[in-house]
Amino acid sequence: MLFADSMSLLWLSYYGLSLLVVLAIYFALAWLPRLPRLVITWGVAGVMWMPANFRLPLVEEGEFYTGWAPSAMVAAVAFFEHSASGLRNGLLWAILGIALGACLGIALWWWRRPMPVEEAPARRQSVEEPQPVRRREPVIR
Repeated sequence: MLFADSMSLLWLSYYGLSLLVVLAIYFALAWLPRLPRLVITWGVAGVMWMPANFRLPLVEEGEFYTGWAPSAMVAAVAFFEHSASGLRNGLLWAILGIALGACLGIALWWWRRPMPVEEAPARRQSVEEPQPVRRREPVIR
């Protein structure tokens, strides 16, 4: 179900809002050349969109809640909870997301790069080629 407190709606709204953030980053970096702009934009998209699993202790002793969240959020929560294993897991997935996003940005730049124009050498007019005679229009006097 896609409504009424569903996890699907939460992820869908997160990805929708993060898409707006990615577009805003791309247009905010318009002063940069195309390659660094794509690498930075897709690197940020990669860190926002890379999921990581997490495990949080519940109130009852020995019980845990596990799930998936964006890797940046997993790393941030683990940092504030002083959880080294959670921080390691979140940061590794975040770094992997940055690397994959940057590679995707480079691939997009490579795919859409302007092709070099090969200039044809100027034709040499040789003696064999006669010069075109300019046509003269008849004149009535």
